[in-house]
Amino acid sequence: MSTKTSEGRVVIVTGAGQGIGRAHAHAFAADGAKVVVNDYDAAAATAVVDEIAAAGGEAVAATGDVADWATGEAIVATAVDSFGRLDALVNNAGFLRDRMLVSLSEEEWDSVVRVHLKGHFVMLRHAAAYWRAESKAGRTPAARIVNTSSGAGIFGSVGQGNYAAAKAAIAELTIQAAAELGGYGITVNGIAPAARTQMTLGAGEAMAEQMAAPADGSFDAMDPANISPLVVWLASEAASDVTGRLFEVEGGTVTVLDGWQRAASRDKGARWDVAELSDVVPALLADSPAQVKAYGAR
Repeated sequence: MSTKTSEGRVVIVTGAGQGIGRAHAHAFAADGAKVVVNDYDAAAATAVVDEIAAAGGEAVAATGDVADWATGEAIVATAVDSFGRLDALVNNAGFLRDRMLVSLSEEEWDSVVRVHLKGHFVMLRHAAAYWRAESKAGRTPAARIVNTSSGAGIFGSVGQGNYAAAKAAIAELTIQAAAELGGYGITVNGIAPAARTQMTLGAGEAMAEQMAAPADGSFDAMDPANISPLVVWLASEAASDVTGRLFEVEGGTVTVLDGWQRAASRDKGARWDVAELSDVVPALLADSPAQVKAYGAR
């Protein structure tokens, strides 16, 4: 009996031509899944497919822009046409256009939000439509979506306003989708990974040094492959009771992230006067200590 949690399952991984996405694709294949490797770069996607095949796995490439409506639909169709089904979607594709808010151009804002946030929605929308149809036909799936947020989207990151806003929205999209799609047999979770990728290495010399592999051969906490085991598990049937949650993953550490929650409050029972709030607001803040964490690019 196989101990592989992904045996026979079909998984789409977007942005899988390099970095964390490539590590996910290899991890799924090694765990017995059939993988649809998406990347905007056709050569990169094909190379990963060839690597998986050389290792004895099964994969096909589905290239193109995940934020394009027709392309997203075609990627889902590639999974079904190639392998007869779809069991999981890992939304990973993205890129950076780092700049301080006062210097961000409209194109830099729009392009980053488009690929990260709209790309997540487009893929989620088409995969969910397939699973909803399966559910209504009496074939309720054990379907899984794993989204990719970021520490930048949870804690903020100076110089990454476009990226942070998109990643924060992805965290909320995860909660929203989990609430809406659960009735169709779909769970939706998210990760906030920290690892060495082209995106992080391009975020400056200091970040590149922080992310470098240890020279002594000890545990490489920034290896992108460290992120994949949790993603593979969240995409498996074993994760049926976990949905609407966000996990930070770095090295060997997995941390549950809890979002907005109500803290101190004061009810006057009537409308506040503006002058009164000069005392009330500082008192509320004093009773609601902020937990601030400095965060670099993720």
